[in-house]
Amino acid sequence: MQANTKQHFNILILGASYGSLLASKLALAGHDATLVCLPAEVELINSLGTRVRLPVKGREALVEIDSRNLLGRISAATPENVTTANFDLVVLAMQEPQYGATDVSDLLEAVAIQQIPTMSIMNMPPLPYLHRIPGINANDYVDCYTVPEVWDQFDPRFMTLCSPDAQAFRPPEEGVNVLQVRLPTNFKAARFESEEHTKMLRQIAADIEAVRFKVDGKKIELPVKLKVFESVFVPLAKWSMLMTGNYRCITSKGMRSIKDAVHSDMKESQVTYDWVGALCLSLGAEPKDLVPFEKYAAAANGLANPSSAARALYGGAKNIERVDKLVQSIAKHKGKHLSIIDDVVTLVNTQLEKNQAQ
Repeated sequence: MQANTKQHFNILILGASYGSLLASKLALAGHDATLVCLPAEVELINSLGTRVRLPVKGREALVEIDSRNLLGRISAATPENVTTANFDLVVLAMQEPQYGATDVSDLLEAVAIQQIPTMSIMNMPPLPYLHRIPGINANDYVDCYTVPEVWDQFDPRFMTLCSPDAQAFRPPEEGVNVLQVRLPTNFKAARFESEEHTKMLRQIAADIEAVRFKVDGKKIELPVKLKVFESVFVPLAKWSMLMTGNYRCITSKGMRSIKDAVHSDMKESQVTYDWVGALCLSLGAEPKDLVPFEKYAAAANGLANPSSAARALYGGAKNIERVDKLVQSIAKHKGKHLSIIDDVVTLVNTQLEKNQAQ
């Protein structure tokens, strides 16, 4: 019998909400994941495990993945209790402003100094990733970040970006160890600069692809895969979606659902979507790196809640991820602007000023 030569990876994920989705996929594939989170979350996850519920085509009921029954192990720790040297890969799954917290920024600094390959699944690309995009001078966009200095120690060669296209939420009536997937699409990662680190990502992607999960005695394929691409522009396809849906949930009268943001004025939505796509093309993206508007508009039909950015903004957050400002600023450097984007940025600025004044 041939020996099993499959490599096992130990992965650190900063952020336990959205991060638990990727952690479940990793543990299903036999890898170990440690979620960095708040003390109450640590206690709950380490005692009861995580639960991720996701829709599967052809099945009425959601399928639940209970981390206690998986091949790999999911555990949780607070930032100060993490020994970074133990990990092969670090995943950034918190909202960008959260990296400014002292204990988190200290952990991030250790990751950067030790040059552990790091993959972001934030909507906001980390500053070091911008350094990898031809046609962008990352230093021009420092003011789009809440605490830009937390990225100073990173070498861009060890940073990649993954577009988190899957949509998920924590059901309010459940414990913080439960996550429900609303839109079960894929994680789309750009390769690392190094072939060795890219090979690790491809191995993880293949392991996730191979998983078959037992439900009612039958082995089924689960959605939400990790896909690895050669182009650094593939994760930027998310920018069109964010600017058309997520940030346009923010209105002068309060927030609305992503579905309403996209479908209440389809002409305006397509103009926004195509304009942001054209901006990506002007930076060097290929049309095949992007997602057609029709495909996004169809997916938005299932997004009946406001975006996390809108909920945070109207919930009193003093800082949110500013992809809106980043897109506007990059366009400005290219001599482009769109009034729809300008209006969104103004709305966000105004609401943040109100929140900060309180």
